[in-house]
Amino acid sequence: MAATPQKPAAATPRRKVSRHRGEGQWAAGHHTPLNGNEQFKKDDDGLNVRTRIETIYSKRGFDSIDPNDLRGRMRWWGLYTQRRPGIDGGKTAVLEPEELDDEYFMLRVRIDGGRLTTQQLRVIGEISQEFARGTADITDRQNVQYHWIRIEDVPEIWNRLEAVGLSTTEACGDTPRVVIGSPVAGIAEDEIIDGSSAIDEIHRRFIGSKEFSNLPRKFKTAISGSPLLDVAHEINDVAFVGVHHPEHGPGFDLWVGGGLSTNPKIGVRLGAWVPLAEVPDVWAGVIGIFRDYGYRRLRTRARLKFLVADWGAEKFRQVLEDEYLGRKLVDGPAPEQPVQQWRDHIGVHRQKDGRFYVGFAPRVGRVDGATLTKIADLAQAHGSGRVRTTVEQKMIVLDVEEDKVESLVEGLEALDLTARPSSFRRGTMACTGIEFCKLAIVETKQRGSQLIDELERRMPDFDEPITINLNGCPNACARIQVADIGLKGQLVVNDKGEQVEGYQVHLGGALGLEAGFGRKVRGLKVTSEELPDYVERVLKRFQAEREDGERFATWAARASEEALS
Repeated sequence: MAATPQKPAAATPRRKVSRHRGEGQWAAGHHTPLNGNEQFKKDDDGLNVRTRIETIYSKRGFDSIDPNDLRGRMRWWGLYTQRRPGIDGGKTAVLEPEELDDEYFMLRVRIDGGRLTTQQLRVIGEISQEFARGTADITDRQNVQYHWIRIEDVPEIWNRLEAVGLSTTEACGDTPRVVIGSPVAGIAEDEIIDGSSAIDEIHRRFIGSKEFSNLPRKFKTAISGSPLLDVAHEINDVAFVGVHHPEHGPGFDLWVGGGLSTNPKIGVRLGAWVPLAEVPDVWAGVIGIFRDYGYRRLRTRARLKFLVADWGAEKFRQVLEDEYLGRKLVDGPAPEQPVQQWRDHIGVHRQKDGRFYVGFAPRVGRVDGATLTKIADLAQAHGSGRVRTTVEQKMIVLDVEEDKVESLVEGLEALDLTARPSSFRRGTMACTGIEFCKLAIVETKQRGSQLIDELERRMPDFDEPITINLNGCPNACARIQVADIGLKGQLVVNDKGEQVEGYQVHLGGALGLEAGFGRKVRGLKVTSEELPDYVERVLKRFQAEREDGERFATWAARASEEALS
């Protein structure tokens, strides 16, 4: 009997085979640039742009600047184009970069550890007045930022800064940014360990070196031996936190993978204790992992925090030890929780040498060149040759004799720089905002200053620690997710149906004490005009409902949505 013919099997559809490109990790052999940023970095190292600025752009003017230098490599020397005046927040995400660019620049002065001499501060102030229309904001990473800088003036500004030991080298860009440090390193009575020498060595060996001048994205470092945990270590790419090891004495606990922006993550402990002398080598190992294993395919995933989240602490430490250090790290203890919520060093404090330091509060980091020169003169007149900036947009004068403290405090008050600020003046920070930033949607600096005045008038007796952080966009430069009251700028609709500037509200974030991100209440947005009313309302509810000794962040975590609205 003949076999029954079989129908031919249906052809299996061919799947399109695409070449897997991975995440663009160099250590996996993926050296082909996968986006425009990686391409321009491969074409020419960002550090090389300085020669073109000095020999071509400063002589031929703004229109001569190559676009890849203008919006890319010039950041390696602290330069960003600023926002063209008159462009409202609704256009921020709509316009092309060249439509947002003004022909002026923001220039960031790198101040590692926040350490300045009075001579350096005076030069910063003089440059502000001569070249930057008086602008000189203090950032929450201890830097100073100018605006209105002309490309023609940049070489002269560099000459003046470098003559007093300052620079703008790698103040921006896909580089190791400023190394923040305790502003009272080496002088505080309660200090665990002074990390200043490690900051100096990192700067000497690695800043401006092409070894780490092409990273997947920016790399942020914090080093502090203060028990106040005064450098926001939880939100840095790498942080060295002062601890006492039971056998080896004072050293540092190692943290990696912190960061905010639109995908915030708290850094993780590697469980390793690092002696002071080894901090630069361990730092080089961590940043080396980022350079080699960091994700370069998508800019949105190109921070170290994403690699740490995927690997976990155990694998990260193993790779660090085996591939970069060639030895095991010593296990160590976690830092102790600070005994106070304020960690900005505001007020009058005794140094371990018997003299005093005085911390004072500008308004949301906004100062000007004339004020900075006056601070330098005032400090010097009271016997000090050293000042500091902090990660809370504040400043400190060091080395003041006891009999000169009150006179210094009075002199600062005359400049509207109080060493005895209200909780609102002390705890309010703001990013650059729409005035100069091309990413911003709303105004921040003026709004923050006005908010301080209103709250001081309405709640003069409020004396609880409170942080209120205003950000002009979702990128969290002002650390909105870790503030008691974090305000993320966006356009909102008012009760008349009009689109106006406003903020999405985050409540109950914290660093240091039970670090965590703020709570978002569904639909909770306020207009800029309503902001003082809202903050007053929620703070009065906190006062009415709090338990004894309860912090705002703890209350906000348990409060009803009605109480937070």
